[in-house]
Amino acid sequence: MVPAPRPPRRVTRRPVPLALWLCVLVVYPVASLLFRLRYRHAERIPATGGVLLVANHVSILDPLACARLVWDAGRTPHFLAKESVFTGLAGTILRGAGQIPVSRGTSAASSSVHAAKAALDGGDVVVIYPEGSVTRDPDWWPMQPRSGVARLALTTDAVVLPVAQWGPQRVHDYHSKRLHLRLRTPADYLVGEPVDLSAQRARVQPGQPLPGELLREVTDLLMVRVRDQLGELRGEQPPAEFAARPVRRTAGDLPGEAA
Repeated sequence: MVPAPRPPRRVTRRPVPLALWLCVLVVYPVASLLFRLRYRHAERIPATGGVLLVANHVSILDPLACARLVWDAGRTPHFLAKESVFTGLAGTILRGAGQIPVSRGTSAASSSVHAAKAALDGGDVVVIYPEGSVTRDPDWWPMQPRSGVARLALTTDAVVLPVAQWGPQRVHDYHSKRLHLRLRTPADYLVGEPVDLSAQRARVQPGQPLPGELLREVTDLLMVRVRDQLGELRGEQPPAEFAARPVRRTAGDLPGEAA
């Protein structure tokens, strides 16, 4: 049986607000100049419906490339980003474009999860970096993830897709804090198969807190998928354990989740 063709991108993206077009006019050409984007299985991103993209974090610039991946797949990306980015005119534009501020470590932290959940329930694509910031592993393997990704995966019906990215760290090296400005640096993306969470979602009791062991199980399951795909992209065997998260956050941290 021949699969039905995907609808036009203007349909799958739905009406695009002015603020989002302003972001596209900036991000699209910058990402095109900085990166030579190479996608594997981008067609796995569904044309419609809620999608949770779970990605590793190798550079402060990789959201630009990841946004291109989602946009080129015919969808509109909604990122969770640190609240300090949402200031002034840029903050107004980002909010208008549907991006989600994260207030981790404050009483407002849960609002980020609620906003992301509402976006998924509304049929949007939400991109989350479970590591919370750029990995500190010297070889760029993922750090220990946080559990916010599991909360979203368990409490929505969204399709959950692991995404591995490799290459943006060659342009901005977070570890050395150096910008290596070279054009068309290869950036590779591997979109994995949807993760079947039906058994784990069946264990969620309505109105009851999510068990800690379930949150950790799902968090590790998703990040192991991402880690293994990163190994495939790199042609290397990934380590068996996740790198430790830093004890203290720094100004360059870009949290990708709120819990």
